[in-house]
Amino acid sequence: MFTGLVEALGWIEGFVDERGGRRLTVCWPGLVEGLAVGESVAVNGCCLTVVGSAGERFEVQAGPETLARTNLGERAAGDRVNLERALRVGDRLGGHFVQGHIDGTAELRERREEGEWEYQRYAVDERWTRLMVEKGSIAVDGVSLTLVTVERDGFSVMLIPHTLAVTTLGWNRPGMRVNIETDLLAKHVAKLLGAVEGADGALAGVDGSGGGAVRFGSVEAGG
Repeated sequence: MFTGLVEALGWIEGFVDERGGRRLTVCWPGLVEGLAVGESVAVNGCCLTVVGSAGERFEVQAGPETLARTNLGERAAGDRVNLERALRVGDRLGGHFVQGHIDGTAELRERREEGEWEYQRYAVDERWTRLMVEKGSIAVDGVSLTLVTVERDGFSVMLIPHTLAVTTLGWNRPGMRVNIETDLLAKHVAKLLGAVEGADGALAGVDGSGGGAVRFGSVEAGG
């Protein structure tokens, strides 16, 4: 479990393809307390298990499902990634509850400065906007944000200068894909309503068959 408050802007140092998956080497600049093997860490919002660690560098593995559902398969050596360690009991919850189980990706369509703030608009499959509500929460590349507007096939957010400076969202350009995770409570409510209504309407796409496959405790926790 995470909060969506990015702790560091790291980068991918390299990767090795492994039987349909990928082993990534990531650098966390300024990391003081090293990551332990077996520990969970969010990389661009995707919960992955540390399989190797030395100083500021650590390794994670992303399986086929994770690569298909997230933008990690598109990232190259040198690309920046948002990093966050798992939430500890007693920590402040400054963002919102984020599982690190990515629903899918959205495409950045527009960036527009509005004073010191920046407006960003994204296009996304409408099965995910059904789980969004204006002023609700969403995680974009692991960053906890408040939804400004929600349309049938897209949404928008407003970013403060700090967020632009310390996360990948300040570096992304229109056309790039970002990982999104919709609100956990919305998923459960939608599935319960779908069960009551026969799961054959607008809510049918949010059950296990529509893209919510979650593998708890797995290296491949991107779904």
